[in-house]
Amino acid sequence: MIHSEVTAADYRRARRRAFMRGVMSWFRRSDNALLAFDEVRRGIHAQAQREGGYREVPIDHIVGSVGRYRDFDRAFLPRQVQTRDRWERVDHAHIDGTDLPPIDLYKIGETYFVKDGNHRVSVARERGQKFIDAHVIEVSAPAPVDSVEDLLDFIRDQDALGFYEATHIAELRPDARIELTLPGQYEKLLEHIATHQWYLGIEAKREIPYREAVASWYDRIYLPTVEAVRATGALRDFPHRSEADLYLWVTEHHWYLRQEALPKGRDLSELVTEYAEEHSERRPSPLAAIGRIRPPRVRRPAILRRDGSP
Repeated sequence: MIHSEVTAADYRRARRRAFMRGVMSWFRRSDNALLAFDEVRRGIHAQAQREGGYREVPIDHIVGSVGRYRDFDRAFLPRQVQTRDRWERVDHAHIDGTDLPPIDLYKIGETYFVKDGNHRVSVARERGQKFIDAHVIEVSAPAPVDSVEDLLDFIRDQDALGFYEATHIAELRPDARIELTLPGQYEKLLEHIATHQWYLGIEAKREIPYREAVASWYDRIYLPTVEAVRATGALRDFPHRSEADLYLWVTEHHWYLRQEALPKGRDLSELVTEYAEEHSERRPSPLAAIGRIRPPRVRRPAILRRDGSP
């Protein structure tokens, strides 16, 4: 079989796969489309960019395109007949062993978008290639992005994105992942930081820059509570919630019960365990019929320190 027949058969197979994926996506009510770079960049307020150099990029991390997002599906299978000639020429080059130039990509977090080279990505992926050479331009995002799901979550949850933008926590603490499952809760975290900033100023007898307060809040207040949540396994009692949810609920629970600093001799693990035992979502409640029990709401922001002082 000559090359033209091979490439034509390859293209027909790729188109059939694209069609079947489209049908399955329709039945599952899932989104099978490539992401549009400009829409994503606007959605997560990503602006600044810098040269990222040349590198090998995992093909399955390429999730979108600048201009060809309607021509290919999420697996970079061809959806439009006008892709055929170019697709088959690239496939022909693969068969001949011809070196192809690196593609051009934008990088947001750990995801990539094709600026130039959509057909090369499509053919490489169809042929089982795992990595592809690329020239990368890195675009800074205010929030941590590890996957397509992260991108879509931040676009949907502008409160979360606003929190990351206001605090620069992703820059100050790159490992931080602060995710709340209920709406309107990020404002409470900002109140915690503001209160912590005020206490730091009193303690240091000077004005505390906001970025310093954010880092201190994360290191001295938020992270110790989250570590206690992890150590006690309390999240098992709240299967649909997050560590950040437990941080808010446990601290508010503490202030509601005592309206005072954590008594000396009691550690955060004890407080977390107490809250989980009293409010576990796994245990049937007589109030379940009238809705999920929420932690008590208090006016005062919940600020706990390791030494027990407010």
